[in-house]
Amino acid sequence: MILVSIVDDEKELRQSITTFVNGSQGFKCVSSYGSAEAALLGLAGDKPEVVLMDINLGGMSGIKCVERLKAQMPAVQVLMLTVYEDTDQIFKALAAGASGYLLKRSSPTKLLQAIREVHAGGSPMSSSIARKVVASFQKSEQTGKKQIHLSPREEAVLDCLAKGLTYKQIADQLEISIDTIRTYLRRIYEKLHVQSRTEAVAKYLSQ
Repeated sequence: MILVSIVDDEKELRQSITTFVNGSQGFKCVSSYGSAEAALLGLAGDKPEVVLMDINLGGMSGIKCVERLKAQMPAVQVLMLTVYEDTDQIFKALAAGASGYLLKRSSPTKLLQAIREVHAGGSPMSSSIARKVVASFQKSEQTGKKQIHLSPREEAVLDCLAKGLTYKQIADQLEISIDTIRTYLRRIYEKLHVQSRTEAVAKYLSQ
């Protein structure tokens, strides 16, 4: 059972997602909030595993809420659910600690798939958003910039992440432990100057 919470200032949308999630096998909506401030007060007690977070909230923004929430609950996975496709908003959300970014117009089936994926250690993104992320990294690569050198093992880990594999699947395929994967990722983040696996994959794909 994947425990889900929703933070969105649109009451009807919160109710609709709550009903859909609770009616889907293997999922349970444990709470929903109409503001970032209320969410930060209640989520620690709700203990969700995945939080669906809107960006454009009244008062504190969803991006700022993610940043504070991850400080409180480092293990929680946050999936941004929004109408925005703006590259700046995308990167701010990912830098704040979000693990995925999905458009509100995505189908209910796609939403459940994204929740499963982020819960399993993946980084789901709408295809249009993924293209924007990769394009942004490609533009940032300037001629003469120091080339980044990854070890064959680090490249293998990133290649698996780019294919959407979970940590467990990567561990099985490469015959290494999940702790070893995390060690490789820390090194990769340092070399690529990124803060999340989504950014790491996007920068790797843009090389």
